[in-house]
Amino acid sequence: MVACQLRLGIRDGKTNESTETPVAIEECLALGLDGGLGIVADSKAYSRRTLGLCCEKQIGLVTLVPRTCAVRQELEAWGRQQTTLPLLLEKPGRTAHDAPRRWRGRSVSRTVEVEYADKRVAWEEVRFVAVHSPQLAYQQAQASTTAQAQEAKRLATPIAHVATQRFACATDAEAAIAAYEGRERGRRGRQPQPWRYHVLQYTVDVVQQPKKRTRRGRPPKGEVSVEEVCYRLAIQTEALVQAEDEPGWFVLATTVGPEVCSDAQIVQAYREQTTTVEPGFRWIKNPAAIAPVWLEKPERIAALAMLTVVGLLVYSLLQRQVRLYRQHHDQQMPGNKGETATPTAAVILSLFAQVMMVHMEMDQAVSLHVYGLQPHHLTICDALEIDRAWYAPSLSQQNHGRSVPSP
Repeated sequence: MVACQLRLGIRDGKTNESTETPVAIEECLALGLDGGLGIVADSKAYSRRTLGLCCEKQIGLVTLVPRTCAVRQELEAWGRQQTTLPLLLEKPGRTAHDAPRRWRGRSVSRTVEVEYADKRVAWEEVRFVAVHSPQLAYQQAQASTTAQAQEAKRLATPIAHVATQRFACATDAEAAIAAYEGRERGRRGRQPQPWRYHVLQYTVDVVQQPKKRTRRGRPPKGEVSVEEVCYRLAIQTEALVQAEDEPGWFVLATTVGPEVCSDAQIVQAYREQTTTVEPGFRWIKNPAAIAPVWLEKPERIAALAMLTVVGLLVYSLLQRQVRLYRQHHDQQMPGNKGETATPTAAVILSLFAQVMMVHMEMDQAVSLHVYGLQPHHLTICDALEIDRAWYAPSLSQQNHGRSVPSP
């Protein structure tokens, strides 16, 4: 299996990640990769320099290929042409009513560009694993439908703005269309695509409108209104239809040979990233989570980062242990949407919010009453190897208080 190392350091947030990732990998090498075969990373690790470094140092790397890469688009098209693909990984559904989650795919070799330490660019053969997931296809289709509806609402504002504009000549109207489409004169670089799920088509209409009077106030009696010709833009929107066989694919690139790790092990290693601290970083992307913190010295920033990573590591280990225990004992527990065998750490912690211990003292006698305790709470204690004696007052009577003498 492919192992993942934990490394912590302070970097400039403005540095390109394709440049920073090889530096981070070299620092991981300095820490040592004993007991593991390599590193698992997301799409930011896929670059010519990263692949060249892994080829030079004989590092095992498993990384997601970005959507914009031609090799991924080619392999996704290749995968859709295959009649059958072997089953690589299967996991139970997130809830008791969900179907099992399956990943099918196959590895192929392709020749891509890599960059070595001496800036030399060469073509090397790299192993790619094209994978299709039905549940990922469903999630992407649902997300695409929701995003398309939200984008249609946002389109109302620019359409109303364009409809109010008037132009003196057709040339000005054509120039405005070029500006909206990002192809105005003198513009350089890639053409912008502000709308992802809709196509906007602009046309120029000739309209008659009353000519604006030069004098203010009420017009005199008998004055004949004069009309003038002007030009306006009309917009026609068309929603893009996504092909049914398009979503649900992803491609992994790896420098680990098939004789060392099978396709199933590569996919499983990539999927097991959810047991690390990385998913927890989405919390600190919210401005409210990090903006109130003001740390002047780099040492304090490093200390906060270390505490954050350690806390997220404990959070992930709690989730991992409960899920493993559930799989071995084939048990379900309450989740956000019914019974589930794969609870998140947030769900696990929220379940204990209803458990209360009341400490009472009357006439020098101490009694403890525990309320809200359910069997799944004790199962979580067993999974985390927490002594059930913490909730001893309620073990003999389900959800009823019991007096316990003070020690």
